[in-house]
Amino acid sequence: MLTGRLIIRADASSSIGHGHVMRCLALAQAWQDHGGECTFVIAHVIPGLEQRLRSEGCEVVRPDVLPGSREDAIGIAQLATVKGAAWVVVDGYHFRHEYYRVLKDAGIRVLQIDDYGTVGAYESSVILDQNAGAAEYFYSNRERSTDLLLGTRFILLRREFTAWPRRKRATSRMARKILITMGGSDPENLTLRSIEAVSLLRNEDLEVVIVVGAGNSYLDSLQAAVGARGNQYRVLTNVSSMPELMAWADIAIIAGGGTLWELLYMGCPVVTYARNSKQEEILSYLRTQKTVQFMGLAEECDPAGLASALSDLMSSPARRREMAAQGRATVDGLGAQRVCEVLINGSKFDNRVEYGSSLAARS
Repeated sequence: MLTGRLIIRADASSSIGHGHVMRCLALAQAWQDHGGECTFVIAHVIPGLEQRLRSEGCEVVRPDVLPGSREDAIGIAQLATVKGAAWVVVDGYHFRHEYYRVLKDAGIRVLQIDDYGTVGAYESSVILDQNAGAAEYFYSNRERSTDLLLGTRFILLRREFTAWPRRKRATSRMARKILITMGGSDPENLTLRSIEAVSLLRNEDLEVVIVVGAGNSYLDSLQAAVGARGNQYRVLTNVSSMPELMAWADIAIIAGGGTLWELLYMGCPVVTYARNSKQEEILSYLRTQKTVQFMGLAEECDPAGLASALSDLMSSPARRREMAAQGRATVDGLGAQRVCEVLINGSKFDNRVEYGSSLAARS
């Protein structure tokens, strides 16, 4: 059994959300399953998230540094040396090339989690880009020794999802159960505009569940909006079982992020917006694969346009069946195991072909 320590450097806030930390938690869980220990180093954190990490058996360190600075990187290198860390994992757009150079110069083995070539130049030991459409040319400016883990076979999903039974979903003739969830925070208040869009459908048979994350500053106004619309709508906070809600829903309305991969794994049809240019690239690719209904950037959300798209999808069971099948084919839930296999055993993967090792055969 592995006895090494994994140090994870990631942040969460109302502006960047908590997706970086939560996908790292999935990797931490898989590492723990191999007998390892995990330390999260977090300069910024959404309320409640630190407690979640501690409840998962992870140590949490809160550095007093400017996130992404040289001092930040030096502190991580020192901590990795003191802890005798097997690997350091870094996830976040504010960690630039100079940050990774400090870690390399200190002799630290680094797993760098990236999205579509965000940093530009790479010299970490391993780069993970778990996104649909991830390609080797995004990372052409890398060291020859740098290994690449590319594509959705490496999607990092937490235990609460991978442990959920993947039963065949029943597809109703007319969708009536709508899930609205925008992740840990929702700076554009896309949740409210989604509620307005559903209200425009004027369908009294609908059940609508709105999940509000801990970093959402609009909770009071959302509860007021729902209260004025009757008992078809429910606002939930501190949800303990997202897989249960995703299995319940006929359609989910989201804003990209890690929730996207969770829903695809669960086979739930997704209507989604993008919060940034990277999400826009990823979701545009998935739209060409007929995997999601991509509506554009979050700030451009028009309730009337969303209502029209929802109406079309709700009345098309064939389209929803196709989206469910595509989603499940895209995310199989073994990604965190595969990444750990690389970190522990140095396993290699051919990024030009579909994954086909004994790990897949055991699933």
